[in-house]
Amino acid sequence: MTSPLLKKILLPLIGVVVLGGFGWVVTQQGPMAATRITVATVTNQAISASVFGIGTVEARYNYRIGPTAAGRVQQVLVDVGDSVQAGQTLAIMDAVDLDSRIQAAGLAAERATASIASANAQTKEANARFTLAQHEAQRQQILAAKALVSQSSSDARQQDLAVANAAVEASHAAAAVAKKEQQRLQAEQQALRQQQANLTLTAPVAGMITTRDAEPGTTLVAGQAVLTLADPQSYWVKARIDQSLALGLQAGQTASITLRSAPQQALPGKLVRIEPLSDSVTEERLVGIAFTPVPAALSSGELAEVTLQTGQKDSALVIPNAAIQQQTGQSGVWKLNPDNSLQFTPVQTGIHSLDGQVEILSGLQAEDTIVVYTSKALSTDSKIKVVAQL
Repeated sequence: MTSPLLKKILLPLIGVVVLGGFGWVVTQQGPMAATRITVATVTNQAISASVFGIGTVEARYNYRIGPTAAGRVQQVLVDVGDSVQAGQTLAIMDAVDLDSRIQAAGLAAERATASIASANAQTKEANARFTLAQHEAQRQQILAAKALVSQSSSDARQQDLAVANAAVEASHAAAAVAKKEQQRLQAEQQALRQQQANLTLTAPVAGMITTRDAEPGTTLVAGQAVLTLADPQSYWVKARIDQSLALGLQAGQTASITLRSAPQQALPGKLVRIEPLSDSVTEERLVGIAFTPVPAALSSGELAEVTLQTGQKDSALVIPNAAIQQQTGQSGVWKLNPDNSLQFTPVQTGIHSLDGQVEILSGLQAEDTIVVYTSKALSTDSKIKVVAQL
């Protein structure tokens, strides 16, 4: 083939190929290319609304066990991790001078008892003197009326009667004071004995020792803990839920708990507490989920994932949540009509599921076709191409 002939055939052919390639790029990849979309069909199916959160395993009931009065730790009989029974002795505080104070209070109470006996004897003597003075005053009063004794003698006996009466009242008052003192000392002795009993620290419930906060020889103030006891039956998960998903939370809702140590096993649980205060920094709601039942060998502080079922419907119109778009302040979806045109349709949504599905309350019907994903923003004039995936 000669050179002129080659130019006459190949050059136009190359031009056609270049122009065809340019046209393909413009129509398929450039600004004139159709917008690729994926679509889904509105289906009628069951949907479960759930929320997800992360928390830690904690004991709902922790008992910080310590003395009710200042003292020194004498013995600590248990260690961290030990299981204890209700009423078991855990630690003993040093009595210091408590025994001497109890003995002194007892002796003082005995002295008060003796004082009561003495006051009672004085009362008997005063009553006898009063009776005698009363008879003598009556006799002198009769004799004075008959002018057998002087009036002054009768007045003297009346004065003796008044003195005897005062002596009786004084003896009664002394007996009452002695009795009050006896009661005070007995109460003081009882309080000291109770204080002595409190020196033995016992377990209020069966549980596990989680912290040992003081050692023998340590001096503590009232209320300071020697040990912390956790009730294993009260283990729950303190979790955080996104505030935007917390509206439907109610106590009693079922939950699924997955521990970090056993990611393949879902444990049953129940929502038992919704904290009234949220975390304003993380915008999360704090909730408590109880195990039902509590599994064995739980570790306090272990990370756990919780899924709370907040609602369920056996039949509802459902679409992928990704299809929801915002247009001029309205939530809606791009509906693909049978003639392949697009129409933005406002919708009202219901519950959301964790697998990306959302319930449609109004705006769509079953078997409608909607746009789920799109390669770029859509409009009613968009040229589209339905593809299997983007």
